[in-house]
Amino acid sequence: MPTVAERRRTFRTLHERGCFVIPNPWDVGSARYLQHLGFKALASTSAGFAFAQGLPDNGVSRDMALAHLREIVAATDVPVNADFEGGFADAPDGVAESVTLCVATGVAGLSIEDSTGDKARPLYDFDLAVARVRAARAAIDQAGGDVVFTARTEGFLVGRPDIDETIRRLKAFAAAGADCLYAPGLRTRELIAAVTAAVAPKPVNVIMSAPLGITVADLEGLGVRRISVGSAFARVVWGALMRCAKEVAEQGRFDSLAGGAPHGELNAFFAADIKTRA
Repeated sequence: MPTVAERRRTFRTLHERGCFVIPNPWDVGSARYLQHLGFKALASTSAGFAFAQGLPDNGVSRDMALAHLREIVAATDVPVNADFEGGFADAPDGVAESVTLCVATGVAGLSIEDSTGDKARPLYDFDLAVARVRAARAAIDQAGGDVVFTARTEGFLVGRPDIDETIRRLKAFAAAGADCLYAPGLRTRELIAAVTAAVAPKPVNVIMSAPLGITVADLEGLGVRRISVGSAFARVVWGALMRCAKEVAEQGRFDSLAGGAPHGELNAFFAADIKTRA
């Protein structure tokens, strides 16, 4: 198994050229299967993990998130990026403390977002948002500086779809020390291209959480370096479960069970995976 330092070097190299997909597992089984498919890195999903715990998105505690990250890092051989929400704190000092703990889990990267969770004030004020990024950067540097730091601005997810403000924040986050920039919710080629051009040469992460008619090749052509899927894979699984369970509960039928993965295929994969890791 590669060391933490080796995985961090690999992850940083992935951001230097080309374009790669970083899917988002929500537990050990999904992480190991995605690794098996050849993805070069994985990222946690705060929503996917929360739903698996019977909680809403942003309902997971810091301790729960840290334990989950340690579990995924230990279960896989590829770099893992932490969806670390808002750093589980408002003040920069609190963000720095959380980031220090996150780095200690062995992750190769982590992201911090600027959403507050307050519908009346959904984004942190600009200066505070930048100070939070600067604090996260300082915490990573103090821990060794080899973790890839992604700064996110959530305007397009929280009812503030202002591309000029989004770019203003991303450029400020880059100047404050972010290695990678991320504005989830961009749903057109024009918006994506505007962001990649504005922050170049810094790498940009784009989320593909719905079918938009845009391919990996298209995104690479738009200058995107990293593509994640957020909670989409987890929600696809939940969608299948909900359809099957509703059919049984409401119609007394079992037709939709035909779409399930074969038991033998899953059993054989995990049996072989255990032997490989032994």
